[in-house]
Amino acid sequence: MSQRSLGQWLAVLEALHPSEIDMGLERVREVAERLNVLRPAPRVFTVTGTNGKGSTCAALDSLLCTAGLRTGCYTSPHLHRYNERIRINGAQADDQSICDAFAAIDAARGDISLTYFEFGTLAAFWLFQRERLDAVVLEVGLGGRLDAVNVVDADVAVVTSIGLDHQEYLGSTRESVAFEKAGIMRAGHPVVSGERDLPSPFTDAVERLGCRLYQRDQDFSVQSFADGSWVLDGIDGTGNRRQLRLPAVSLPRDNLAVALQAFWAAGFDLADTLICAALRSATATGRLEARQVLWQGAVRDLRLDVGHNPHAARFLASSLGADAARPRVAVFGLLSDKDLNGVAAELHGVFGHWFTAPLPSPRSRSAEDLVQGLTAAGEPASAHASIARAIEQALEQTDSATEVVIFGSFFCVADAILWLSEHAGVAQNG
Repeated sequence: MSQRSLGQWLAVLEALHPSEIDMGLERVREVAERLNVLRPAPRVFTVTGTNGKGSTCAALDSLLCTAGLRTGCYTSPHLHRYNERIRINGAQADDQSICDAFAAIDAARGDISLTYFEFGTLAAFWLFQRERLDAVVLEVGLGGRLDAVNVVDADVAVVTSIGLDHQEYLGSTRESVAFEKAGIMRAGHPVVSGERDLPSPFTDAVERLGCRLYQRDQDFSVQSFADGSWVLDGIDGTGNRRQLRLPAVSLPRDNLAVALQAFWAAGFDLADTLICAALRSATATGRLEARQVLWQGAVRDLRLDVGHNPHAARFLASSLGADAARPRVAVFGLLSDKDLNGVAAELHGVFGHWFTAPLPSPRSRSAEDLVQGLTAAGEPASAHASIARAIEQALEQTDSATEVVIFGSFFCVADAILWLSEHAGVAQNG
């Protein structure tokens, strides 16, 4: 049993390695072999993508749980509690279990230095294996090929999208990003892609490895209707065409479709009614999440989204476009390594005003820098001292018909959720 608290362990992990990110698998594989955790469950789904990973993982985990399987789900980053990263049978791992996992890894690593993410990834593997689960869903932290998650062989590889982000690690072209993400595939195993336009390094890897590719709009597709319902057409576990009419859902339909096709590609299946229930019940905090707050006697609509790159901004603009006539303003914060000009270009004209604020991170852009960039892009913007203050000003300066969209970073959404939790009269999820 670990004698350190979870907070103490996390402080140790943050100071353990000289760099926050250290791409490569040699160190983490050596420790994983010592712990004998390279096969944390009989069935492994590994999920990568520029955007959409979190909601895809949530939907896939919900489908597996609904099928009666004992499941594990590992995602990152967390919004408020580290425990959010490791879920077993739908529930967050408790503090003591995570501490025990950290202690086991610390004892096994010897003089091998691990990053914060590598330590946490191994902890998830250790806990999953100890619980004797049937299937696990693993979200890649960065890229794919050299990410710590990739020491485990995927039975089904899932690629939600391919766009530009983390260019200092993944390269400045979609081709270089595709090469890194293709690294999670394993020879002869299926791969599911939500990306319609697959660069040649990815398709070359599919052919070289002999993988069965299930690609969006080639092997499975989504059709949406005005009443919020939608139809998914895919290929089930027996190889037959399968078409389902599904009700309105809270998560992005594109990502739910990817999750269901991955579920089928693994040979699993459920009755249509159970699939509908699993997808409707799947939740991922901060992914196009609708919230409401009582403000000065009026119920106000908010929307939270962790999107922080041009690809995510394009998806956000498309999602909001279904109700384009509604007035909207943005509460916005961004890290300094993100493409502000690209984000602004994708959302040009969507918001009547941008209320900018710094994020609680040393890597944050200043609110003044955001205002300067947005103004240059033709977007009206103002600077505020914090995300909380920006939300309050957005509510103060708009009427009840205006939706406040809070986005730009996990840090931004985390601060918004904290503000909501502390504010009287909160009504969550409509």
